[in-house]
Amino acid sequence: MRIVGTLGIVGLAAALICMGASSSLGQETYPSRVVKIVVPAAGGSTTDTLARVVAEKLSQKWGKSAIVENIAGGAMNIGASSVARAAPDGHTLLIAPPAPLSFNDLLFKDLGYAPTQFTPITLLATIPNVLVVRKELPATSIKELIEYGRANPEKLSYATQGAGSTAHLSASQLEVQAGIKMVHVPYRGAQPALTDVIAGHVDMFFDTPTTSVPLYRDGKVKILGVADTKRLRAIPEVPTISEAGLSGFRSITWFGLVAPPQTPAALADRLNRDVVEILNTKEVTDRLHSLSLDVGATTRDEATKFFAEETALWSKVIREANITPQ
Repeated sequence: MRIVGTLGIVGLAAALICMGASSSLGQETYPSRVVKIVVPAAGGSTTDTLARVVAEKLSQKWGKSAIVENIAGGAMNIGASSVARAAPDGHTLLIAPPAPLSFNDLLFKDLGYAPTQFTPITLLATIPNVLVVRKELPATSIKELIEYGRANPEKLSYATQGAGSTAHLSASQLEVQAGIKMVHVPYRGAQPALTDVIAGHVDMFFDTPTTSVPLYRDGKVKILGVADTKRLRAIPEVPTISEAGLSGFRSITWFGLVAPPQTPAALADRLNRDVVEILNTKEVTDRLHSLSLDVGATTRDEATKFFAEETALWSKVIREANITPQ
């Protein structure tokens, strides 16, 4: 009996050692094939640009291809759902702005995934939104825009990437704080929304400076305000929306990297280390700054906390704007 018991213990110990060696080997050989980074938005967006920077540098670091796959539509839920269903082996990842990672479950029924069940890897970057308006709109400031909106209820229109997008919630926040009512015009991405602002088909759009500042510099659109607590380095002449009259108005876009639910902690930690190392290189930092992005490069715990704080912020906006789940 003692011999059998001893052999059993030895066998168990050997099995555990083998499992540990196998796990270690798995981490050392990751990735074993192409890593797919899903962007739940159309090409040409800030999310897409950032994802391609990350994918290129990961490919160089790993010696294995990391590719970007755009799966747009469904208010970013189609792409997010595909990652939520993927194997938790690190070969399918998601880079996304706030909606699918923090509050889409408050806006849509039967999502097919839960934002909190993704495995956070890191906060990649942040960027304040700016209020872009068509060039011919008879308003040159936030104050004039509010006066125009109050005098012409439901005459102002705003573009978004779809219901529940940051642009949608930002415009809803503007309606609540300014006491105006506008018309929502959803698009399938930031690029077509901006195109229609330039063409004068829609009045305004909460966009990132990455795509809108060059258009502003070229005189194709106007930027009335920055939705952050401080002005932008790229356009210091444009006031914040808060200092222009709507105290406390804040809307930033951020970009998170997550893995499918139940991704092993060791693998998630490995991904965090590799991506943070890339983000902290001078080349990538300079590239992100050229896009008006502030580098995130957070720990996994910091990313989890940040996602939760953003969920609380936008939950408040959703309640105050009486936005009901679709």
